[in-house]
Amino acid sequence: MLTLEELKQDRNLIDAINWDMTPEEAVRLYLEWGNNWARGDGYVIRSKDDYTVYFVVNCWSRPYFIYLIKRNSDEAVEMAKVELPKRFEKPVCELKGIYPPEGEVKAWLKEELGVA
Repeated sequence: MLTLEELKQDRNLIDAINWDMTPEEAVRLYLEWGNNWARGDGYVIRSKDDYTVYFVVNCWSRPYFIYLIKRNSDEAVEMAKVELPKRFEKPVCELKGIYPPEGEVKAWLKEELGVA
């Protein structure tokens, strides 16, 4: 699994990140195939070769981590693991769960990875 510093060196992986994907949307797309046609949002999963790369914030236990996930209909692979900076703990991890990076966390990740 990559660290933040190693991830910064992998431009192809950074370019593959879907910044709008949420954990809930990934489950709907890749694990509930019959549900996808109804939304008409442009995402159609046809095979295990279709995948999405996205971030999730894991707020189940300290220390909290941000994971970069590569998901297809067969599996979810943790590609990178970054500790959530302490300044984001209270606003993001007030409740236990898995969340998409939003607001300041998303902006921080984009800045760290050199994404406009």
